[in-house]
Amino acid sequence: MDNSIFIKAKLLYALARRRKWGESHTAYENMFKTLKSESLGKNSLKEATELAEELFREGLIIKKPTSYGLQVSLNPYRAHEIKSIINDALGINIS
Repeated sequence: MDNSIFIKAKLLYALARRRKWGESHTAYENMFKTLKSESLGKNSLKEATELAEELFREGLIIKKPTSYGLQVSLNPYRAHEIKSIINDALGINIS
């Protein structure tokens, strides 16, 4: 499996596990707490932030700028696609 797909799935799962869909949002930095730097390699955080930007461009994650920092949530209109990415890459079924 491609490492970038695995990291994208982990980022999506970090939000889905906390049920951050639509109006329920969390701090941008909270997406990266589930990633272990030793398992991803030397440039893991840089690569993960680039992949998070790809998820924003693809429309899977929604940004919400606030006065206290950038907030993010999963796009509820693309829930089926997000759940299938997580299931295919990580083998975790989200209901």
